[in-house]
Amino acid sequence: MSAPAISVAWPVEIRLPKDRRTLRVAFDDGRTFELSAELLRVTSPSAEVQGHSEAERKTVGGKRNITILSVDSVGNYAVRIGFDDMHATGIYSWTFLRDLGENAERRFQDYLDDLQAKGLDRDRPGVR
Repeated sequence: MSAPAISVAWPVEIRLPKDRRTLRVAFDDGRTFELSAELLRVTSPSAEVQGHSEAERKTVGGKRNITILSVDSVGNYAVRIGFDDMHATGIYSWTFLRDLGENAERRFQDYLDDLQAKGLDRDRPGVR
């Protein structure tokens, strides 16, 4: 007996508005998400932010006004997003973008809680 196929929602449109402060991602199942540049940056799937374990994960402050400079495809499974602070090492898979969209409110609140716990804020740069 074979394992059931896992259905992954596929993006049908990725749009960067002129203000470059959000990324709009529309999926083939009709769901659309407006992801803020700040949330994308502070949850970057890069090793620089996520580390190689939960203990190494960094909380990055001072990104309230960050903008997106570029969105480049990586194969047929992801995009690399470049930000105006020159961070461009995160590869955002379709699955990651979907999860981020579905859980944006909780993920952003977790970020705010981490900032407060570590004495950081959204306006002053800092990493802990």
